[in-house]
Amino acid sequence: MKFLVTGAAGFIGFYVCQRLLAAGHQVVGLDNLNDYYEVQLKLDRLAQLETAANFTFEKLDLADRVGVADLFAREKFNRVIHLGAQAGVRYSLENPLAYADSNLIGTLTILEGCRHHQVEHLVYASSSSVYGMNSKMPFSTQDRVDHPVSLYAATKKSNELMAHTYSHLYGIPTTGLRFFTVYGPWGRPDMAMFLFTKAIVEGKPIKVFNHGQMQRDFTYIDDIVEGILRIQDKPPQSDADWNGQDTSASSAPYKIFNIGNNQPVKLMTFIESIEQALGVAAVKEYLPMQDGDVPATFADIDDLQQAVGFKPATPIELGVQRFVDWYRMYYEC
Repeated sequence: MKFLVTGAAGFIGFYVCQRLLAAGHQVVGLDNLNDYYEVQLKLDRLAQLETAANFTFEKLDLADRVGVADLFAREKFNRVIHLGAQAGVRYSLENPLAYADSNLIGTLTILEGCRHHQVEHLVYASSSSVYGMNSKMPFSTQDRVDHPVSLYAATKKSNELMAHTYSHLYGIPTTGLRFFTVYGPWGRPDMAMFLFTKAIVEGKPIKVFNHGQMQRDFTYIDDIVEGILRIQDKPPQSDADWNGQDTSASSAPYKIFNIGNNQPVKLMTFIESIEQALGVAAVKEYLPMQDGDVPATFADIDDLQQAVGFKPATPIELGVQRFVDWYRMYYEC
């Protein structure tokens, strides 16, 4: 089949493209290569993808309405995996308009492309951040998510609402995936795994927010990608018997899943794993909670297991060691 993968030079998109290419699919990767973090890392990911004959790269901004429409008309995609977005909770406090352009307008251009060109299934990235002020653990797709605490989270919830509208109005099968703290080799430099490792290697203090009283459902990249690949092959169906109780589904061909490790890890345990992998103790600077952050995340993934028979299970120690090994190789340190 022919796939469009947006955010192809990004962390998750890079791995998704690799898996699709290895399976023999034709992949068009879209990315605008913005400078939110070091562009060279994106180019190095992209260079690996471009060795495949069945990969084509399209440098394009998602907010470019004409450009995205032309791309859909020209390529006639079977399926779309929409991972491109302006990422980062904290950056959304500094540059909110970037989130409107990329996450709202950008998702709308993708939905329009799917609408006009009979795409079989749109899988798109949502986020655990949509759970916002929810305090009941674990977070379930049956929970209401009406109280986001960052603009980033609000845009991701908006994407779910937009997707449902298009599923209802035009019958487009859409599946939203709420990712929980993804980490691993080739990861994003703005994420804790990367920031902590870099600081420890350079002998600089690491910033430990909420005085270390945080828990995250750290999910290894291979587990995230396995979930995406299994889900994309199962487009949701319309359900005439839907009674409004299941908030993750609809009478329209629409579905929401969590993808998380289902095993939250204390921040201090996470840091200890990095210290052990590096063989170096961190200098810690304890700070209060940052605006837009939440104290804990924990994914209920029962419906994911039922739907595709998969449960993320990579232990934090193994995942951290793999990241540290990659970091030392990539940065030759």
